[in-house]
Order: sequence, then C-alpha cells, then structure tokens
Amino acid sequence: MTAMLDTFVDALREQIATPKADLEKNIRAVLNEMVSKMDLVSQQELDRQKTALEQANLHLHALQQQLDQLEDRIKHG
Repeated sequence: MTAMLDTFVDALREQIATPKADLEKNIRAVLNEMVSKMDLVSQQELDRQKTALEQANLHLHALQQQLDQLEDRIKHG
C-alpha cells in the first residue's frame, strides 16, 4: 500500500512540476518584456553618463570664463 501511495505522490509531483516550470517560463518572458519596455539602463551606463555630464559642465564653465574675459577686454579695451 505504501509503495502504491509513493508512486501516486511521485506521479502527482511530476504533473505539478510541468505546469510550474511552464508558468515560471511564461512569467520570466512577461517580466523581461516589461523591463525592456521601461527603457532601463545599467548602473554602469548611468555612471558613464554622469561622468560625461560632469566633464561637459567643466568645459562649459571654462568657456564661460573665456567669454567673460573677452567681454571684459571689449568693455575696457
């Protein structure tokens, strides 16, 4: 009787495992699609963009100083 019950439980587990695996696969596919639609970026890309922005700001500041110097020369000629 115990062997038959064990066989039944094993068969039941196999039947449950297949839909579970399919469900996990489908959930992963849906989540991957949702994430790709969110236009998310990695932390590495965010750090690269931050560095580029900081460099651009430094360059802009230097150009502003040059412009101020040129305007001062024109005014005081």
